[in-house]
Amino acid sequence: MPDVPRKLILAAPRGYCAGVDRAVVTVEKALEAYGAPVYVRKQIVHNRHVVEDLETRGAIFVEDLDEVPEGALVVFSAHGVSPEVTSEAKRRGLRTIDATCPLVTKVHHEARRFATEDTQIVLIGHAGHEEVEGTTGEAPDHITLVQRPEDVADLDLDPDRPVSWLSQTTLSVDETAETLKRLRALRPDLMNPPSDDICYATSNRQYAIKQIAAHCDLVIVVGSRNSSNTARLVDVALEAGAGAAHRVDDATEIDDSWLDGVATIGVTSGASVPEQLVKGVLALLESRGWPPAVEESLIEESLTFALPPQLRPRRSRSARTGA
Repeated sequence: MPDVPRKLILAAPRGYCAGVDRAVVTVEKALEAYGAPVYVRKQIVHNRHVVEDLETRGAIFVEDLDEVPEGALVVFSAHGVSPEVTSEAKRRGLRTIDATCPLVTKVHHEARRFATEDTQIVLIGHAGHEEVEGTTGEAPDHITLVQRPEDVADLDLDPDRPVSWLSQTTLSVDETAETLKRLRALRPDLMNPPSDDICYATSNRQYAIKQIAAHCDLVIVVGSRNSSNTARLVDVALEAGAGAAHRVDDATEIDDSWLDGVATIGVTSGASVPEQLVKGVLALLESRGWPPAVEESLIEESLTFALPPQLRPRRSRSARTGA
């Protein structure tokens, strides 16, 4: 059998989204402005390398606020927090900086609005995920969690009250669409949020890997185990026709046995992954005989988010007044 030419394809967009970039820079700027230590509730983003790097600079990551000394500075992660957490921080006299992704904040606003109207809310998401916990905390008496399309059949909704849906921002686009299809069959009067809750970056990364997966014998997705959007990229690659798909935190986790008999490899990364980790994977594959990667770009992303108010540059009085 003749040798098949090897090919290495790099999906785009990949890696950092605007919300992740804002959250990481928030911790970096907080360390510069206030000095170490800066406490961070939960992982600022779901990536082990990012967390470890920030720890070397003086960030201290905690699971609960009771681990933070009274009066200390604490940053809330990109995944958001419930009102209960905010109230606890205020009660304990903690100084806070909120690095919640604005797209998650939008979902929180929608939950509060629907609850004010006494609407039942079906939240599509993963139990135990920080984002789901934060959103649920906005309207706990109105929200019912659905994790899979199959769960819709078990819903116990009041037929005399209106019902709406919201979702975690990092879900599979296709699986969420199937869940919504079943929800609408159950409740044709289902109300939509003003805009899709799955964030632009999650959707774009899934569409980008779909574009190349069917042509790949192997897809390598760079990202940490606890990253929901990274896990979904593995699922999407397999559903789109990839011969195999594996998640790695970095190049050291690539198993050489995965490369046996493989000609075409696709590479992508989750929305909380620094680009240098992707470059490390490409370098290893090139050292194993694959040619330099060819990037296939689906769409250019240009969205950026402003930093939290405490970290924005202060304008002079004359600039504010136009004097």
